[in-house]
Amino acid sequence: MTLSTWLTFVVASWLISLSPGAGAISCMSAGMRYGFRQSIPNIFGLQIGATLLIVIVAAGLGAVLATSVVAFSAIKWFGVAYLLWLGIAQWRAEAKPLQLDDTVARSSMQMFTRAVLINLSNPKGIVFMLAVLPQFIDPHVAQWPQYAICAATIFCTDAVVMSGYTLLAARVFASLREPHHIRWINRTFGGMFVAAALLLATFRRAN
Repeated sequence: MTLSTWLTFVVASWLISLSPGAGAISCMSAGMRYGFRQSIPNIFGLQIGATLLIVIVAAGLGAVLATSVVAFSAIKWFGVAYLLWLGIAQWRAEAKPLQLDDTVARSSMQMFTRAVLINLSNPKGIVFMLAVLPQFIDPHVAQWPQYAICAATIFCTDAVVMSGYTLLAARVFASLREPHHIRWINRTFGGMFVAAALLLATFRRAN
């Protein structure tokens, strides 16, 4: 991969990361509920999920999943159901101010796993990676090192963007203490998760 190709990919990575989606909603929700520091497992989980998508594409499984009706539908509807579940859980969340206690630390693995699943259960991510990544890969040289460079680039850029979403939510919403304000925010994020699920339900496999 040449320097110019990589720089172009860096620009594409920023555009990809800045595009709002379930990951950004997850980061803002976690930042609002737990603060920035205790939401780091959520940010890291999203990056692991994105990295695994690149591994899937690099291994050639992305093309299989994108063209298999059964596999595509299974991932798609799992993703829809999962986002709906997150939305309902967020909507019904207790109206508590920012939590900075040991219970959050004990749930760090749950937060991490949830974030990984948010990216892995989105077939749009696989199809998107399948469409974008090969354009930056030189087929005449070793491909795995190039995919590794792309994965590291996306990991870093997306981590910065998701950290920004999380920090913004933590700073803006942490000052809200009234239960009715927090309840309104919870329901807003819950509705956003449900909206993301409905949008995913309309996504169709390319013929």
